[in-house]
Amino acid sequence: MSFSSIGRIALAAAAAITFTTAAKAQVNEIRIDWATYNPVSIVLKQQGLLEKEFEKDGIKIRWVQSAGSNKALEFLNAGSIDFGSTAGSAALVAKINGNPIKSIYVYSRPEWTALVTGPKSDIKTVADLKGKAVAVTRGTDPHIFLVRALAEAGLTDKDVRFVLLQHADGRLALSRGDVQAWAGLDPMMASAELDEGAKLFYRKPEANTWGILNVREEFAKGIRNSCSAC
Repeated sequence: MSFSSIGRIALAAAAAITFTTAAKAQVNEIRIDWATYNPVSIVLKQQGLLEKEFEKDGIKIRWVQSAGSNKALEFLNAGSIDFGSTAGSAALVAKINGNPIKSIYVYSRPEWTALVTGPKSDIKTVADLKGKAVAVTRGTDPHIFLVRALAEAGLTDKDVRFVLLQHADGRLALSRGDVQAWAGLDPMMASAELDEGAKLFYRKPEANTWGILNVREEFAKGIRNSCSAC
């Protein structure tokens, strides 16, 4: 499959949105996020594939970086983007809490989170986190992964000190020794492992939820209404 096909599937076919003549007349711009945790979005952005796909329709593509699922969901809720990439768990929690989104496409089944500590740390197990400071990004897959790991070890979030930071800042806090552990996210987690000798002391691939592309319900509804009149 060519990259052009991937671009078309990722946004058009996978989103189940058909841009007919009437719909195209009402859509001038598609705002979509790109994120380091969504490799497909990086390829699409770097290759300009969506721009090429929709150029003939006169539809512009505007890219907005999401630093984490929480940011993508904030942008979707605020109407700042039309499509946003998140972890499945983050999208579910957001939907339950009233964020008007619809999950339409699975872009990856990753192992993108684990619990990380420094190269000289004596932390070996999740139980060792009791009383420790752990950097985590609220509302993301690493956050939910951490909570589940603590529960399996007989601990709760009250047994550790959550330091709420965005993913990149969490990695920095760990490398500086400001926290004893970090609920990591790739590719920053892999970079910390390779560059600084960070240790992934707790891994559970099956507890990582899938990468999900979400659309604003209002945007999708507008397209459907336009198409119904075609």
